[in-house]
Amino acid sequence: MELFEARNGQDDDTHMAAALSIGRQGNGRTAPNPSVGAVVVKDGAVVGLGRTADSGRPHAEVVALAQAGEAARGATLYCTLEPCSHFGKSPPCADAVIAAGIARAVVAIEDPNPDVAGRGTRRMREAGIEVSVGLGAAAARRDMAGHLTRMRLGRPHVTLKLAVSADGGIGRRGSGQVAISGAASRRRVHLMRAEHDAIGIGVGTVLADDPALTCRLPGMAALSPHRLVFDTEARTPPTAAVFAGPAKALGGVRAGTAAVAAAAPTILTAADADAVRLDALRAVGAAVMAVPRGAGGRLDLAAALAALGAAGVTTLLVEGGAVLAEALWAADLVDAAVWIEGPRAIGGALVRPFGGEGRARLAERLALCHVSRVGDDRWLHWQR
Repeated sequence: MELFEARNGQDDDTHMAAALSIGRQGNGRTAPNPSVGAVVVKDGAVVGLGRTADSGRPHAEVVALAQAGEAARGATLYCTLEPCSHFGKSPPCADAVIAAGIARAVVAIEDPNPDVAGRGTRRMREAGIEVSVGLGAAAARRDMAGHLTRMRLGRPHVTLKLAVSADGGIGRRGSGQVAISGAASRRRVHLMRAEHDAIGIGVGTVLADDPALTCRLPGMAALSPHRLVFDTEARTPPTAAVFAGPAKALGGVRAGTAAVAAAAPTILTAADADAVRLDALRAVGAAVMAVPRGAGGRLDLAAALAALGAAGVTTLLVEGGAVLAEALWAADLVDAAVWIEGPRAIGGALVRPFGGEGRARLAERLALCHVSRVGDDRWLHWQR
C-alpha cells in the first residue's frame, strides 16, 4: 500500500476529515455496503460531497461526482474507502471517477473486498490519476469496522455493551429490568442502536426483562436495528416485546416505511428445536435461522455469526445478557466493548458479568482506547 505523502498539508487533513464525518452519518443504514464518505474539491473549494445512500446505492463517489458535475474535471477526490472496480448492481465507481476527469484521488484505506482489493486504486493510476492512500486510515478503519470484519472474517463486527452498577452487577436475579445507567447514557445507547445493523440478546434476557430493543430517540424509530434473539430451544414467547415496533430488515437494508414497520425479529435457534414452538414464532412473523449445536448442546455462535454475515449484517450490538456475553467471549467473537459504569449500587442477588471478573477479562484481549463521562456515568470503550 502506498502511504500518504503530504501535498496540501492542512487542506488535505480538513477535506479528509469532512469525508470521514459525512461517511459516519450513514452508519447502520447502508448494509451490506459500508457507509463511505466522499468530497470533491476544486481550487480549494468543495464542489461535491456525498455518502453511500441508505439502500447501499448509489455509492458515495457517484453522489459527490454528480453534485460536482463539470467542476469535477481537474479536481481532487477525497474518499474514505477505495472506489469499487467491479460490476455489481451498479458500474464501477473507479470508472466513474476516471470519466469525471478527477486529477487526484486521496483514499483513506483500500477495500479488502476480494472483488476490489487494490484494483480500484490501480485502475485510477493507470488512467493517469495521482492516487495517495493512507490519510485518515485509522479513523476509516474504526468507522468501517463492520465492513472490514465481514470481508476478512465472514461475520459481523461484534460490540458488547454492558451497564454495570457500582457494586458490580448488570442486574438482579428475578427482578426484571433494573436501572443502572442514567438518562443521558440511555439516550446515547439508543443512538448506538441506530448506528448498528442488528442488536442481539439471549433468550434469558427476553424471559427476564422483555426488552423492545428499538431506538426511542425522537424521529429515529425507523432506524431501530434488526432484532436478534439467540435462543437454542425456541423459548421466545410470541408475545415478547421484540415483536412490537419498527426495526430494520435483516442485513440493515430497508425497503421502505412499510417494510420497516413490519420487520419482525430473527430467532437464531437449533434446527432440532421444538417444532410447535418454531411454528408459533413463524406465525407471528419471526424469521427462524437454524444454527448447528456446538459444545454443550448450545448454539454454535461462530456458525450463527457466519450466517448473519452471509445475510448482510456487518455490525452487531449485543446488549444482554451475561450468558450470551460469556459465550461470545469464550468463542473469541467479541471485537469491541462499551462498559458503562453507573454510580449507584443496586444490591440483591447480583448478576455479574464474566463470573465477577469484569473488566479484567476484557483486558485479556481488548485495549482500553477511550474513557468519557456521559451524565453521571463513566463509559469505557475497548477495541481489539
